[in-house]
Amino acid sequence: MLYGTSMERATERGTRRGEERRAEIVRRALEVIAERGYRGATLGAVAERVGLTQQGLLHYFPTKDSLLIAVLEERDQWDTGSARRAGGHIWPLDLLASLVDYNAMRPGIVQTFSALLGESVTDDHPARGFFTQRYDRVRADMAAILRGEFGDRLPGGLTPEAAAPLLVAVMDGLQFQWLHDRDAVDMPALFRAFVSLLGQGDEAAKG
Repeated sequence: MLYGTSMERATERGTRRGEERRAEIVRRALEVIAERGYRGATLGAVAERVGLTQQGLLHYFPTKDSLLIAVLEERDQWDTGSARRAGGHIWPLDLLASLVDYNAMRPGIVQTFSALLGESVTDDHPARGFFTQRYDRVRADMAAILRGEFGDRLPGGLTPEAAAPLLVAVMDGLQFQWLHDRDAVDMPALFRAFVSLLGQGDEAAKG
């Protein structure tokens, strides 16, 4: 019985060390991709950054594509890219603006994500499927956020489903502009300005 307990503890420690190692590899891979882009990032460069041989890295991630997807999934967990809090509850619109504030404090993460997003539009890119599915999910979440804020119609007349792609486009588009010139583009302030426009009716928008 004691033998079994010792074995279980050893297995748990091994699993925990493996998870910690995988998390470290993902963090270092993100750094390398931020510096070189996905095409220029190699498994060898990531392995060197972590202190492993390339063969050792392949024990955790058998392909470069699997590592890339892990990086993207980790990024989504950091900023709750699906716009959901713990427990699956949809964020209110003001907390979505707080997410933009948070992204403005970590340009390296935003740069990596934006670079991969741009690269993924090619048919053969390994992240294309990830981003396609992500946008489906994010549009649905944004529609739910807008419905929670405004009901079935926004003041300007759009349905939440019609306005959701616009909200996503503003968030991602502002990130690209901000990355090119952070002094000229106040990403959090501009996002809040757009949110205020969503709350205006036809007459207010004309005025």
